Amino acid sequence: MIRRTRKKRKLNAEINVVPYIDVTMVLLIIFMVTAPMLTQGIDIDLPQTTAEPVDTDDDEPMIVSVDREGSYYINIGGADETTAVTAEEVAGRVQKVLSVNPQKLLLVRGDKNVSYDAVVQLMVLLKGAGASSVGLVTE
Repeated sequence: MIRRTRKKRKLNAEINVVPYIDVTMVLLIIFMVTAPMLTQGIDIDLPQTTAEPVDTDDDEPMIVSVDREGSYYINIGGADETTAVTAEEVAGRVQKVLSVNPQKLLLVRGDKNVSYDAVVQLMVLLKGAGASSVGLVTE
């Protein structure tokens, strides 16, 4: 009986990274396509200006918006900005946030087609809720 000796194969300890690169590229493409769709909010045409941006240490400002019909929308910490709220609700929420953090940056986004009176009324409402200063958002 003849015995054949088999050669022992050397173990390959390398990791094949090509499949990982493929998966990474697919995920990158998915995120690039879906990221613009994740932008939510109301459609407001902001007035065009050449104003300088406000310097602040606040990462997440409180934004109160007024659309062209004069409805109020509030964005505090990821709240639902697509639901209109009453003036009393705006004042209550702003007052609660400012009682916890009096230095919170407060911004007003007013549609360029809304009446000046609606924006002024909102600013008076915010002042009554305890806001010491209010910034206006422009493009």
